[in-house]
Amino acid sequence: MSRHADLLELQDLDLLLRMLGRDTCRTRLRRVGFSFDGPERLARRRERLAARIEPRWIGPYERAAGRYGRGLVAVRDRVCTGCYITLPTSSTPETHDALTLCESCGRILYWR
Repeated sequence: MSRHADLLELQDLDLLLRMLGRDTCRTRLRRVGFSFDGPERLARRRERLAARIEPRWIGPYERAAGRYGRGLVAVRDRVCTGCYITLPTSSTPETHDALTLCESCGRILYWR
């Protein structure tokens, strides 16, 4: 699995855990037919996944996620979709699997 895929899954788990922490969200999910055992299982999955990710990327991810709610954002037409700044051409990675940080907001950039 690519580094992007692991970080995307980590972000999805973080967002789901945050939703399950709210009574209104849990009620809505149950109303539309979702069932869940509880956040403990998801939290264990998150821990295992975070252990697979290189430590140098966990720090920036956690910091940005704590500050903005999302630690990983897509780049579209050289624009960070987190802070909407146009990124310089020099920041474009050689391969789309390379991880980079937004110089403005500090989020990990997902280049497509």
